[in-house]
Amino acid sequence: MSPVKVGVVGCGTISSIYFRIGQEFSALDIVACADLVLERAQARAQEFNIPRACTVAELLSDPEIRIVINLTIPAAHADVGMAALEAGKCVYNEKPLAVTREDGKRMVDLAREKGLLIGGAPDTFLGGGIQTCRKLIDDGVIGEPVAATAFMMGHGHESWHPDPDFYYQPGGGPMFDMGPYYVTALANLIGPVRRVSGSTRITFPERTITSEPKKGAKIQVNVPTHIAGVLDFYNGAIGTIITSFDVWAHACPRIEIYGSEGSMSVPDPNSFGGPVKIRRPGDEVWEDIPLTHGYSENSRSLGVADMACALQSGRPHRANGDLIYHVLDIMHAIHDASSEGRHIELESGCERPAALPTGLAPFTLDE
Repeated sequence: MSPVKVGVVGCGTISSIYFRIGQEFSALDIVACADLVLERAQARAQEFNIPRACTVAELLSDPEIRIVINLTIPAAHADVGMAALEAGKCVYNEKPLAVTREDGKRMVDLAREKGLLIGGAPDTFLGGGIQTCRKLIDDGVIGEPVAATAFMMGHGHESWHPDPDFYYQPGGGPMFDMGPYYVTALANLIGPVRRVSGSTRITFPERTITSEPKKGAKIQVNVPTHIAGVLDFYNGAIGTIITSFDVWAHACPRIEIYGSEGSMSVPDPNSFGGPVKIRRPGDEVWEDIPLTHGYSENSRSLGVADMACALQSGRPHRANGDLIYHVLDIMHAIHDASSEGRHIELESGCERPAALPTGLAPFTLDE
């Protein structure tokens, strides 16, 4: 079967892993790249032997390109995504789908109207670590999921990032920066969420950059930096999530799932590998579980390859629009619950993505 021709919009730092891994999948043929700074696209094209570096408009007008990978900044995700859909392309957005619910829904609705596929990052839930956890849950190893916890806590980016200001402006903050990894993992492992509540705060209204080149500059914080949410899943499980830029140190796990027959330690959802551990009644220590699936190294573009396979076969793709919009809706709803002082019933929903088969050959996604 012929590979699906792909164009990449946005040739910043993260694009390198998409080019490198994407070229390993026989389902993908990356034929063009574009950037607002044409020289940046030309540099990537030369580095990864991409046939064509061009403007965004030229890429979107290429009739052979079927998938556009949108690696622009979050504020541009909606505009570039809508333009690609209007041009008849399927779209795979970097996280988040969009900054606002409204823009995210517009893209998902337009894709559905035009019969196109839309999806996006993170695709880390397709990695060997979380797919192993998914198999353990589906096989009933820890029984029925009863509860979950997820923690992403640190003290922000101003001590190491060269330009950290945008992390503290609308569209930023710990939930929208890192929350997609955690919420997507939970939706894959447990299922969709029906209701949320939450509390948020800004602990430090002003922060001082201690990294170069802006050392000493002040940041005015305009988004919550400590967010605590409670997620009521449709299957009855209750999840607790904390994302924070206000914590100096902690010893909390990243994600744990608590079942009626045991507990599971889930690996870092911002990675593709392990470790995976379980502990059942009577066990005195956690048991390390060998990974049952491949893709345990950095495999970004896995979700794009899965979309291409879906185009070829007609099956649903896993990192799909309903899933990533549901994740966006959950993150906004936690903030809304805090500001409005009430539970938020979610209007969005999704199916749990199909689990990957075991025993796949490298750089394949179907048996």
